[in-house]
Amino acid sequence: MEFSIKQGSPDLLKSGCVVVGVFDGGKLSKAAQILDKAAKDTLSDLIARGDMTGKAATTLLLHKVPGVAAERVLLIGLGKPSASNNKSTLDILNATFKTLNGTPAKDAALFLNDEGVGKDATWTAKQAVLIAAEQSFRADGLKSDPAKPATLKHVVFASLEKPSATLKTTLEQTAAIANGMELAKTLGNLPGNICTPTYLSAHALALDKVHKKIKTTVLEEKDMQKLGMGSFLSVTRGSEQPAKLITLEYKGGDKKQKPIVLVGKGITFDTGGISLKPGAEMDEMKYDMCGAASVLGTMQAIAEMGLELNVVGVIPTCENMPSGIATKPGDIVTSMSGQTIEILNTDAEGRLILCDALTYSAKFEPDTVIDIATLTGACVIALGHVAHGLFANEDKLAKELLAAGEQAHDRAWQLPLWDDYQPLLDSNFADMQNIGGRAGGTITAACFLARFTKEYRWAHLDIAGTAWLSGKQKGATGRPVPLLTQYLINRAAAK
Repeated sequence: MEFSIKQGSPDLLKSGCVVVGVFDGGKLSKAAQILDKAAKDTLSDLIARGDMTGKAATTLLLHKVPGVAAERVLLIGLGKPSASNNKSTLDILNATFKTLNGTPAKDAALFLNDEGVGKDATWTAKQAVLIAAEQSFRADGLKSDPAKPATLKHVVFASLEKPSATLKTTLEQTAAIANGMELAKTLGNLPGNICTPTYLSAHALALDKVHKKIKTTVLEEKDMQKLGMGSFLSVTRGSEQPAKLITLEYKGGDKKQKPIVLVGKGITFDTGGISLKPGAEMDEMKYDMCGAASVLGTMQAIAEMGLELNVVGVIPTCENMPSGIATKPGDIVTSMSGQTIEILNTDAEGRLILCDALTYSAKFEPDTVIDIATLTGACVIALGHVAHGLFANEDKLAKELLAAGEQAHDRAWQLPLWDDYQPLLDSNFADMQNIGGRAGGTITAACFLARFTKEYRWAHLDIAGTAWLSGKQKGATGRPVPLLTQYLINRAAAK
């Protein structure tokens, strides 16, 4: 889908549909007033008859309105200006694109930024792009008879006044973010028999070929053995699929600039290993690589927008399977850092591959390291499916990520990383155990990772509740690509 900006009068713009707003009580917005005058009070007459009240997110689609160049006119209810907030803005945008996608219109002109939709024009435009992309996304590529692609191909953000230069930049960046989310969702939705560690590494190498500023390397199991990644390799022991350690280096900034490292958990299927998961909904464990998918999506997005920043993506990827040679509860392994780990539960495997990847990340002499992982079911219990769980060993970093999440409407919530929780990981036989019990499970998982991140400033995003949806809407969400890209945009702007 393409997005552009245009200044013009709503009655003169030629398009498949022109969208204007009506406030609660039937008051026409400025653009709607111009249309009404051109159409000789057609809109006023409809409102007087009660066909449109202006209640937020209500719609009325009109065809062949006299005096209007567009094929259709869509009236969208804006509600009461005093009641406008982020949620009402998203409801209005969702209703707008749902109606547009129900028409044969190939293009549409939206007079929404002038209309009082949202309190910030750039934020509204950004969410409009993401919602338009979300509604056009199709996840049925493996069906023998997939649904037809969305008809709407071009969206114009129209304005009565001259649009700001900031709006253009926002649209360009958000289009790249939407493409990154699409990649993350596509990879996340693929089944484990297709999206293997080898498949993920092939996609990473493909990004290398498309984007000149990205350099991709892939380490094999023999390379990991030489590096002493005993923790990572303990997870892949039971699988016939070879593990990979993927590194993508994006060099968009000054050579002397220290990079920001994104580490994405890439368990392409998680049975739980010997600590086998229950059968119900185990199919959803194909989504256990959504951290890796979000890193790939983010790397693609920043490359598309040409962000002036150095970023490294590190993706440890493997399967977690039961077999005669799989790691057993009670086994003790040695991580790349030299610390020993007693594995009490093989289903707490994400932290075992991440800890070696986090140790490996120190080689890049990073400014910041952020890991992204579908790590704990406990995070779903704590925060549901709305907010990511956030931990950081520096409050400034936590605040930066929280602010980026608010900007992108891809929100996180900070949880404590206090030393008081560390004793729960003590082991009688090794330096630590890989679980800390049921109480505070999300926190003890983060505390485990914190033991491997003392050399740099670090944050951890637990996306177990946000990376995908279940039930009738089952599918990957593409989160937290918006949060990560906004954080990186902010960092580039600060430099």
